[in-house]
Amino acid sequence: MPRQRKFALIERKVTKKSCNFASELRKLLILKTFEELGVCEGIRRAIEEMGFVQPMPVQEEVIPYLLGNKNDVIALAQTGTGKTAAFGIPVLQRIASKPRPQMGEIGRGLPHALILAPTRELCLQIADDLRDFSKYLDGIHIEAVYGGASIEQQIRALRKGVQVIVATPGRLIDLMKRGVARLDDVYNVVLDEADEMLNMGFSESIDEILAGVPEDRNTLLFSATMSREIERIAKGYLHDPKEIVVGSRNEGAEHVNHIYYLVHAKDKYLALKRIVDYYPKIYAIIFCRTKVETQEIADKLIRDGYNAESLHGDLSQQQRDLTMQKFRSHLTQLLVATDVAARGLDVDDLTHVINYGLPDDIENYTHRSGRTGRAGKKGTSISIIHTREKFKVKRIEKEIGKEFVDGTLPSPHEICTKQLYKAIDEIEKIDVDEEQIAPFMTDINRHFEYFDKEDIIKKIVSLTFGRFLDYYADAPEIEKPVDRRSERAKERAPQPPKGGGARERGGERAWERKNSRTTEKGFKKLFINLGKADGFYPGEVMQYINKHVRGRVEVGHIDLLNTISYIEVPERDAQLVMRCLDGTTYKGRKVRCNLEESGREKARERGSERTKGRRRDEMDGFEPFEKKSKRKNSRPAPFRDNGKKNDWRQFFQNNNKELKGEIPDFSEEGWARRRPKK
Repeated sequence: MPRQRKFALIERKVTKKSCNFASELRKLLILKTFEELGVCEGIRRAIEEMGFVQPMPVQEEVIPYLLGNKNDVIALAQTGTGKTAAFGIPVLQRIASKPRPQMGEIGRGLPHALILAPTRELCLQIADDLRDFSKYLDGIHIEAVYGGASIEQQIRALRKGVQVIVATPGRLIDLMKRGVARLDDVYNVVLDEADEMLNMGFSESIDEILAGVPEDRNTLLFSATMSREIERIAKGYLHDPKEIVVGSRNEGAEHVNHIYYLVHAKDKYLALKRIVDYYPKIYAIIFCRTKVETQEIADKLIRDGYNAESLHGDLSQQQRDLTMQKFRSHLTQLLVATDVAARGLDVDDLTHVINYGLPDDIENYTHRSGRTGRAGKKGTSISIIHTREKFKVKRIEKEIGKEFVDGTLPSPHEICTKQLYKAIDEIEKIDVDEEQIAPFMTDINRHFEYFDKEDIIKKIVSLTFGRFLDYYADAPEIEKPVDRRSERAKERAPQPPKGGGARERGGERAWERKNSRTTEKGFKKLFINLGKADGFYPGEVMQYINKHVRGRVEVGHIDLLNTISYIEVPERDAQLVMRCLDGTTYKGRKVRCNLEESGREKARERGSERTKGRRRDEMDGFEPFEKKSKRKNSRPAPFRDNGKKNDWRQFFQNNNKELKGEIPDFSEEGWARRRPKK
């Protein structure tokens, strides 16, 4: 082929690709309107008043498809991307286009749409949004039904007739059993935050609810994340669903920065204070693992002068509603909440999400961080972790496709500087009402007659800024834990042997001694006769302690081996934890909990029982040495003392030999005593 012809072909291919690219680019640049999506005038008028100008990506994809008939959808999109409008607008429009609701036996209209949500807060939030969307639609009544509120009031509302029910699964089933919630005419079912509902154990409840809904319904499943388990379950609920993914599966929110601060367990609250102090205009949700921890952290913050409130399942519905109302109105600056309580909360202008420790489930982190950086705004997700949580950071990075910044806590000087500028800025921006203050100026001038300008300024600034100076003048130092071994060294480190035999357990003890660490200052190490073989992992450890120990107990480092575990707790709580855990039952096994020293002895006794009569001395981790020493013609193992080689047997043969120094404490780690033969 002539060279000229080759060049011509290449030119045509390049031109074609360029045109295709330009065409796709034009499609992206041309923003669609709600009218082009097929949204009716009444809903368009309402959403324009709410400030919606252009549809968001998830709405562009979902709304036109849902306006059709018998279209099941699995939609994956990050929180804050407009999912409620994506399913709410087509559901409302389909109801509005239908004839008046059918009349039931008692002359009331039956619902045409059912929306399930995992929490009360999300249920109320969805219902409020739908009421706003349907502001100019006639004859559409929306009712939220959830636990913790008066069921009689909800029964009266349903009997009057509603077109849309927004419900939590538990309360809806209760109303169905009473014959009040009738789902015979429901042709739209929405499962919002479906993954969370299933994680909370609502799978059976959802099956029961969907059994009472017509088979030819439309089922819509919306979530920020979609695991394989959720996909499997979704196939049982949906018929030939279309999967719509906005972004990438399980990715983190686009506009959120991720930072972690590595601290010792005892310094977590001090680190939290520094972070909050460093951001004077912070407006954040602080996530905790348990209800007890949530309340405790909120109480500490309030006691230290911060504008904080708690949100968890132990609060009444009235308390939770009031707390959320205050937080949404910016009357509360910091909301300390559990994952369940804060799931699906839509709060505008949230600047930070603070994880008071990382969750075990990566999906929970995605939901947490998605509370901020909503609607294209910037946000920051901060995690306060200790050394044993560091591995979770890598897992989360891999899953969400985002990198964490290894942060350094701000110094007292940096914090005080920030707070000083905040105080100055507030003074500068104060609007003075001359008429209002004029009658008091004579007395004010008389009081400050003998003060010069500089002194007055100092006093005014100190009034708002003084508490930070007082605290950080003697603030305790927060040391960043240092990894003593590199990641490569960790990979090369010996692993405890697996299995349940005497040899394996002996090796486990040897590994334990070789890789032991110093107990953190102010903490006591406790022994528990449960390990990985019993399914006793960090999450189970925390749950087990919270279940049996009244009040919150801080837990430090956890060493999990195959058959035993060591946990560090504050010295003041050590006796309490031992009393509460010792003698309890875990999966049919009696639990023993002692101080580390006495726990070792009990572990050997327990090991003897498990091996059904095998020699106890084989459980010490020295059995290779013992066996080798009993072979015929074998050389005795050397005993090294002050650099000189001596026969270890000679050391013990001379009983009259005077020993130098104090008699060693054989209960300490690194020593072993043979039991005398009976």
